[in-house]
Amino acid sequence: MRDPYTVLGVSRSASEKDIKSAYRKLAKKYHPDQNPDDASAHGKFAEATHAYDLLNDKEKRAQFDRGEIDAEGNPRFAGFGNGGFGGARGGARPGAGGAGGFSAEDILKEFMSGFGGQPRGGARTAGGAQWDPFAGAAGGAGGARMAKGDDIVVNIAVSLEDAHKAASVPVRMPTGKVLNVKLPDKVEEGQQIRLKGQGTPSPFGEPGDALVTVRFEKSKAFRRDGQDIRTDVAVTLYEAVLGAKVRVPTLDGPVELNLPPGVDTSKALRLKGKGLYGDGDLYVNIRVVLPPGGDADLEALARFMRDQKPYKVRD
Repeated sequence: MRDPYTVLGVSRSASEKDIKSAYRKLAKKYHPDQNPDDASAHGKFAEATHAYDLLNDKEKRAQFDRGEIDAEGNPRFAGFGNGGFGGARGGARPGAGGAGGFSAEDILKEFMSGFGGQPRGGARTAGGAQWDPFAGAAGGAGGARMAKGDDIVVNIAVSLEDAHKAASVPVRMPTGKVLNVKLPDKVEEGQQIRLKGQGTPSPFGEPGDALVTVRFEKSKAFRRDGQDIRTDVAVTLYEAVLGAKVRVPTLDGPVELNLPPGVDTSKALRLKGKGLYGDGDLYVNIRVVLPPGGDADLEALARFMRDQKPYKVRD
């Protein structure tokens, strides 16, 4: 894994906002849905997502900046570098490198990142077992770790309400196993959640991870417009004319909205701060519904208005 700052194209002093913005641009460019047949794009998407997951975590970012963990999020141990256990042969893998390096193992994983764009645990032999080119037979006491199992990709559809509340949602794995996964705060469309050890098992080492890609499911009540949310509320003719209190759905639950007399239904009413994650607003479109089956008194009033008090609503 390359230096996450390099992957996202930001400086080490980048703000959380800059990091998030950089990730969104890369995710939009390399997302598998946009590049279904481009394995290279899949790999870049997974790489950007991993970099974002690390830098978006304040504690992990601080540990990485201090050199306590590497770009994969693994602890760095003293005594395993060029000076420990007789140098590179008995220590870390060749090319494992320090912070900011791009190891040979990473290059191999990127090269073999086909089949869904996710890094694989190593090439496979004719018998189906995984082979790690860095794990030589004569590795000795300081030899390389065993090959890791493959990562798997799982797509989930979450409601806007669950995303807004960072709720825990059930995720069904390819094996049929159901996991309860908490959504990150302010989760983004297409963001991936890494579940350690929930990928393909390996006969020689630790299992791979599951990369859960978040999709927002279509809502019956709301329409998303960036961070703003739009909804429709039906009212009677007399509520529109005389004013009323009407219940309006929001991502936090229903609220009472004061409808002013003679409300202009051509303009949406805004509830500030009631959009997605509280970063946007909720816009309420008022829809006047006439009584079913017609009404003689209403028709008489309409004729009176047409003949005695006409007004223009179109040019």
